[in-house]
Amino acid sequence: MLDALIQRRIRQDVKSMHAYAIQDSAGMVKLDAMENPHRLPAELQEALGKRLGALALNRYPDGRVNDLRKALAAYAQMPDGCDIMLGNGSDELISLLAMACDVAADPVTGKKPMILAPLPGFVMYAMSAALQGLDFVGVPLTADFALDETAMLAAIAQSQPAIVYLAYPNNPTANLWDRGAMERVVAAAGRVGSLVVIDEAYQPFSSRTYLDAIRAQPEAHAHVLLMRTLSKFGLAGVRLGYMMGPKALIAEVDKVRPPYNISVLNYECALFALEHQEVFAAQALEIRAQRAMLLEALQAMAGVKAWDSDANMVLVRVPDAQKTFDGLKARGVLVKNVSKMHPLLAQCLRLTVGTADENTRLLGALQESV
Repeated sequence: MLDALIQRRIRQDVKSMHAYAIQDSAGMVKLDAMENPHRLPAELQEALGKRLGALALNRYPDGRVNDLRKALAAYAQMPDGCDIMLGNGSDELISLLAMACDVAADPVTGKKPMILAPLPGFVMYAMSAALQGLDFVGVPLTADFALDETAMLAAIAQSQPAIVYLAYPNNPTANLWDRGAMERVVAAAGRVGSLVVIDEAYQPFSSRTYLDAIRAQPEAHAHVLLMRTLSKFGLAGVRLGYMMGPKALIAEVDKVRPPYNISVLNYECALFALEHQEVFAAQALEIRAQRAMLLEALQAMAGVKAWDSDANMVLVRVPDAQKTFDGLKARGVLVKNVSKMHPLLAQCLRLTVGTADENTRLLGALQESV
């Protein structure tokens, strides 16, 4: 009876999907999910606990959430004329964008709106399209993971997508794309009426931000939204994403946001973190220093190719990704095997930058596992 119910009532495309998998990390050095490895100092952890303990959990979230919007706008130095929208992580914002842009099919061509992004990239861009019943077009990067400007421009002209996603830096390749190429792709999307979403999830570790281009030419970016998250900032467990863009555009997307999507616990944690942002800035600086050390060691290691990174992860290629992944896991180090995500990622592993001790353990285990 249950099988019959599932066959009748669950969408066929959903039944063919796989749920997002989370690896069991119990007892492991956890370097698979690009988390900030540093916890709050003990005194701040205690202060936060007292603050959360005083909240009225019997009440729905109140106007305090607007205090967080203002604090985030100030922290990000949001450009004039823009507004900010909050999500339960960037994942929710990506889903809401697909929902908001799912307009009726073109009466002339019969085409439904679709979403376009470079590949390999963040899996939620394609998943949000699939769950909303939209087509997804992936444009492969070059062999060295650069943005293929010619292919992107051609795909935008042909497909005229509803949304173009550009991750800056990209996941899982961890690189920043050429700024000139980015600006030309953004402009081309604007000419065909596409919305562009710049995803800066890894901004705390990046040497550049696309906000500089938006500030320099706001009129050329009226179709652009910029998305960030506090997950990489150091609050992965809090689930807080935010998106900035022209007020009129944010106002329309915000209409599909569920009421009370940010809990009182989430917004109070985020406000507390922003009040102590210097602590998180110091952690990001340490992660960047560890990244430089890790890259130097990886690039000198026989059998390993490591690409430069502007994020808190490093992409490496080894002779046998599954063998190396299994060897690392057997030695208590958990990373992400991305070798089957896309042909360009053949034999690749993604390594999160950890603490000095974690990185030392990673390098030792990797040397024995390659």
